[in-house]
Amino acid sequence: MTGMVGGMARTSVPQRPTPDEQLSPFTGYTRQHWEALADQLLTSAWRWQSPQGARLDLPGTPSGSGVRSDGLEGFARTFLMAAFRVAGADGADPFGWMQKYAEGLVAGTAQPGAEDPESWPKIEDYDVFGQPMVESASIALGLRMTRPWLWDKLSADQQDRAASWLKQALVSVPAPNNWYLFPYTVAGFLESVGRADEDTARVRRRALRLLENWYSGDGWYTDGDGGSYDYYNGWALHLYPLLDHLLAQRESGTALTSQQSPYGRRMHRHLQDLGHFFGSTGAPVYFGRSMTYRFAAAAAVGLGAITGDTPLTPGTSRRILSGAVNYFIDAGALDQHGLLSLGWHGPHQATLQGYSGPASPYWAAKAFVALLAPADHPLWTAVEEPSPADTADHVVPISAPGFLLQSTAQDGIVRLHNHGNDHLRAINAEAGSKPDPLYSRWAYSTHTGPTSAANQADNTFTVVWRGAKGERTRVHPLGVGAVGGSGWAASWHRPSFPGRAASYPGLRVTSIVVVRGTQEVRIHVVEGAPAGASAQASGWACGAEGGTEDGTHLRSTLVPLAGWTHSAQKVAPAGTAFHQVAEVPVLNAELNADGRTVLVSLAELTRAPAEESSQQEHAQEIRDSIDALRVTESEVSFTWAGQAQHVRVDIETKTVAISGQENL
Repeated sequence: MTGMVGGMARTSVPQRPTPDEQLSPFTGYTRQHWEALADQLLTSAWRWQSPQGARLDLPGTPSGSGVRSDGLEGFARTFLMAAFRVAGADGADPFGWMQKYAEGLVAGTAQPGAEDPESWPKIEDYDVFGQPMVESASIALGLRMTRPWLWDKLSADQQDRAASWLKQALVSVPAPNNWYLFPYTVAGFLESVGRADEDTARVRRRALRLLENWYSGDGWYTDGDGGSYDYYNGWALHLYPLLDHLLAQRESGTALTSQQSPYGRRMHRHLQDLGHFFGSTGAPVYFGRSMTYRFAAAAAVGLGAITGDTPLTPGTSRRILSGAVNYFIDAGALDQHGLLSLGWHGPHQATLQGYSGPASPYWAAKAFVALLAPADHPLWTAVEEPSPADTADHVVPISAPGFLLQSTAQDGIVRLHNHGNDHLRAINAEAGSKPDPLYSRWAYSTHTGPTSAANQADNTFTVVWRGAKGERTRVHPLGVGAVGGSGWAASWHRPSFPGRAASYPGLRVTSIVVVRGTQEVRIHVVEGAPAGASAQASGWACGAEGGTEDGTHLRSTLVPLAGWTHSAQKVAPAGTAFHQVAEVPVLNAELNADGRTVLVSLAELTRAPAEESSQQEHAQEIRDSIDALRVTESEVSFTWAGQAQHVRVDIETKTVAISGQENL
């Protein structure tokens, strides 16, 4: 190695620039703020380095992979951030990050698998010791982006040892989902430095073939075989192939043109939807696993802006990106050490998975892909423009995953109605499966999170039979649609009773939501219920701690309209990612044995001034928003008060008509 190894200089803490309200009227953030934040996060993380910098052993409870893997994770994920930072500045590196990461790379790959403070663990099959495969992709991407300032300055022996460690990812078995893009990414780097072979070609063909299998249309991939949709769609399944395409073009000197690859066209389509997932606070809708990666949810917005594969203007793209980052920094995502904590706002155990370790939140680094846009790029020079949630009410049907997005400008809330997502693999049976709160709830939002599995569940519909809860596990989507400010989504499921008989023959629940403004008419049709069965439905989980500093409070209302006999307010003591303690409105009803029961309710989640009407008064106010409600065993119909739209749901044919237009 020439001129790279030596003592590390003490680094000063980067200073954040003054907000620029002229260029960025929504967030105040400019490119300089992004660079300063990256340097600040990196400086804090490097205070926990191993002696030679091969591991960043951040404080906290170890993951299931152990402290050595966690230390590698700290190195790899912060290296990705540093690579975006330095490559985007064309090698400018005022804090010397490339020297630090070069030293760590050399130390970590000298004797992989050795029991010492520096050596990285070997990469093995996902079910043996697989986490290092995840980190190999970040290291490979970092090396590829920073080749002139790091890789090319290593000696031949040092390059060989690093390549040998990376190649383990090519022959180990990934998890059956987005993990197949990790060896794909490693192979992309190896080929870019003249180390192509049969293994690199094989894993790249394999990954692209699987992507085709997982593509559901309209810009959405499932995360593996099955019906699992989440933010991995943007920060992994779209990001890796399109970033590979971008880097290959830059390496070859080819001019980048918009949507010249299928991955670019799919990204463009995905961003039509993803732009609607962020509320006016900057927060993304809280759903799916790995939410501790926080503003990584906006990574695809940045990459699409760079490649031109986006329907969003540069000013809107930056507003979404900077809004997401600013939201979490202001909400307390950094702990007392200046590190990203394991949680959402601050620490939150229920946000985590078994693979979450102290450095896991640093996959948030993916949002810094935006720094690959140079300083004179429109992403940074355009004046910030409103995001979709800032502009007007929106109802966005998303067919592939069975989602319906409902956002309202009056409160900046985005709600996701889930009639297709279930987190089951294609080979999994429904029987005995437990619902995953991050995927199986009926609705999610930018301002609420799911309650703990041990507490009263929010946004659920449950058939209760002989003390057992028949839960929704596999979701069968029936469709989504929107007409003139109203929208609908529909699905059916067969309740499963873990611990008892797997299911009751003939029992089926069809569910339809119809939305307009802040309101949701929720219809559940239960057929073939056993004798003595009952039903329970719940609404949005809001904080029990009262109002907020801006004088408003989040209000959740669930009003029975037909079929329901009891209502109550339940406490969820474990709270949510947003609230320390939550309250959930609940409805109950008896079911007709072996017949059909039609249950209708009206739900609302909104922000309101704290001095507004009481909950009881507000329930009557929103009940008055529904006119001419008619409920029979064969149909539900109503009119939105003050609107010309009439809604008719035909239960027999499972069709929805809004103002006379058939939509299902």
